[in-house]
Amino acid sequence: MATEMKAPPSDKKEIVDIHYPYRDLVARTSPGGRYIDTPDDNETPWVPFGDNAAIKHIAFDVRQNIFSNILWVKSPGTIGTHFHRGTIMMVCLEGSVRYLEYDWVAQPQGVILETPGESHTLVTEHPDGVKLFGWMQGPIDFFDADGKFVDTTDVFWFMNHYETYCREQGIPINPKLYL
Repeated sequence: MATEMKAPPSDKKEIVDIHYPYRDLVARTSPGGRYIDTPDDNETPWVPFGDNAAIKHIAFDVRQNIFSNILWVKSPGTIGTHFHRGTIMMVCLEGSVRYLEYDWVAQPQGVILETPGESHTLVTEHPDGVKLFGWMQGPIDFFDADGKFVDTTDVFWFMNHYETYCREQGIPINPKLYL
């Protein structure tokens, strides 16, 4: 008979020493867990991304070509057609957004999954725009209104986007963003 998994209760507020035979390897090779203070614009600034959008970079993992950020489209607008070569998962934090290619509209707390081999045109018609938290893997190819290739973004593009802005604004690079 299967038992239902439940979070184990505890009234102790102390670290429990768990035996793990590879603890030394983890300590030597893992970048470790961390907290990144994204609400603090001094730690992680909003970097312009076109005329009506900005990105708050949250994490860069060059080993897996993974990057995380919050995309803020500040008022009704469009992020042009883009083609995914990796998987993207986004959570709508504020406002609403849709893709021209689908018939749904993402609302706060809604999850958007984008898979490799698909293209999308992101549109927000919400008066306050949209904020999307994204965890992205792999390159994203952007195209103009005529379907002509414009640029490819990947973890290195996003790192350069962040670092260039910080240098121009005299903002220290936040080492916690690099996994």
